[in-house]
Amino acid sequence: MYDVCERNEWGDPFSYARSREIHMSITMQHVISTTYSGADAIDQQGEAEYKSTIDKTIKGTYNGISVQPTWEEQEVYLIEQKIGKYNNHYFARFDGSKIVELYCLTGDEVLGILLPKLKRQYERFQISKPKDPRLGATINKTEIYTYGKCLIGQ
Repeated sequence: MYDVCERNEWGDPFSYARSREIHMSITMQHVISTTYSGADAIDQQGEAEYKSTIDKTIKGTYNGISVQPTWEEQEVYLIEQKIGKYNNHYFARFDGSKIVELYCLTGDEVLGILLPKLKRQYERFQISKPKDPRLGATINKTEIYTYGKCLIGQ
């Protein structure tokens, strides 16, 4: 597997969840990104973000988001550079090596879900001043089922 990924410039399949990203890309016939930062793949509309889980319920976590000096700057960063720049966000739940659920949400749908959560966390962090001030939030099963387009599963 490592040799195949190296020949195709897909990166190390044993790094983080890279193997699941490769599996998702092949399943959806997307172009697999050759870098670890930025887009996970390229779909028919451009750069795409992938989230995967092996939990019993589907979800997608956005962690390690850099904090900007003001909420206004934070919002612009989230929309233009971090989350909103991807037209599509794909959420997969794996059972072993099999994708049992796969959903797609648009960048606008993801922002609609995450911005209020991240704003509340940003405001709390302004008061509590945690050691690691990076933001993070999760899109849960209900949100994925409500806003997402089912590609595999349910």
